[in-house]
Amino acid sequence: MTYQETVEYLYNKLPAFQKSGNSALKNGLQNIRLLCEHLGHPENKFNTIHVAGTNGKGSSSHMIASVFQEAGYKTGLYTSPHLKDFRERFRINGIEVPEEFVVNFIAEHQALIERIKPSFFEVTVALAFLYFSEEKVDIAIIEVGLGGRLDSTNIITPVISLITNIGMDHTEILGDTLEAIAKEKAGIIKPGVPVVISEYQPETAPVFNRIAQENNSLILYAKDHYDISKKLHQDGLTNYIVKDKSDTFQWIQKLDLNGNYQQYNLAGVLTVFQLIRKKGKFNINHEHLRMGLANTISNTSLKGRWQKIGESPLIICDTGHNSEAIEYLIKRFEEYNESEIHIVLGFSKDKNWNQIMCKLPKKAHYYFAEFNSPRSANPQELIKCANYNSIVNAKAFGNVNQALDYAKKRAQTNDFIFVGGSTYLVAELNDL
Repeated sequence: MTYQETVEYLYNKLPAFQKSGNSALKNGLQNIRLLCEHLGHPENKFNTIHVAGTNGKGSSSHMIASVFQEAGYKTGLYTSPHLKDFRERFRINGIEVPEEFVVNFIAEHQALIERIKPSFFEVTVALAFLYFSEEKVDIAIIEVGLGGRLDSTNIITPVISLITNIGMDHTEILGDTLEAIAKEKAGIIKPGVPVVISEYQPETAPVFNRIAQENNSLILYAKDHYDISKKLHQDGLTNYIVKDKSDTFQWIQKLDLNGNYQQYNLAGVLTVFQLIRKKGKFNINHEHLRMGLANTISNTSLKGRWQKIGESPLIICDTGHNSEAIEYLIKRFEEYNESEIHIVLGFSKDKNWNQIMCKLPKKAHYYFAEFNSPRSANPQELIKCANYNSIVNAKAFGNVNQALDYAKKRAQTNDFIFVGGSTYLVAELNDL
């Protein structure tokens, strides 16, 4: 098969969450264990950092990878989902896996894949582990797909685990309380492996503390180690005032990832590297840290995190897609309260639209669109939900590019246009 035929085979032959939702999930780790046993257990042949959380795990994973790259380490990065190309999920020093590796992997192991019938995600995890093993990376940052305890990535024993935060997302799978969801995310905590929690939440801290204690694992809350406040935006970067509470050392940290929520991610990442420096396994100095964080996007090719895709009017897209993520975004909207705001949105059917819509600004102009998946919500249904929440200025479109084009025509040069609500919607933007 060609590369494109191989990717189509993966999507058509294997159950994928993007297409099928919850029915694509496989309960348990038996398939990934079978795959990795067949491959010679590549997951045990390189160092890893494991990253879970409801929001921020992608940004945090990219920040950590960028710092290791600045320090000269051969750094693997596994994330999901991808936006434009399947190969975005697998990077070494910011470079995507070669098409040839993907093609050869499927061709060589197709018989096993068809025999055990793993999910799309399970195959991608096995592919990532083999790729990083064969390329002999110094470290790989592994982002959890969904949850933690039963996620396919959870067969690794990392150097450090990081849990960014807990929010009410995928409740039908992970539980309908913060405590229940925290228990699933805390499933990545391994015996004797330290864990960092980026954002302290009183509802979830007891869960993390108990599970860390059961595993004899050191647990660190970022708030106890760093005090971070935002200073200003300058030349596409956000400046943060960072105070290290352990020695009162203070500096201004530039971050090329924008968005209010990055403040919490930054604290968690800094705490991870505080641990790494103490362990002495890697040589990471302050300059590596400072430059790695400032150059996260350029080092790792990250897309879709408060990304500017147009000017006059300003157009921003963001892949945040649950209630907590939208709350962070709404705070950012307040910076544009002197402009007319145009919001292009699309959601998956399984999201709690009402929980999101009730928080959105009422006076903005809304353009609801669907994306190319059976999981996409019908824009007309979204309009009904919007009307119920006193949002009356709304139109429906067949896809995100039609919606954006219409918003551009209506907007003045000093207006603000936002595109988001779903990773899959943002992925279909022509301008990304």
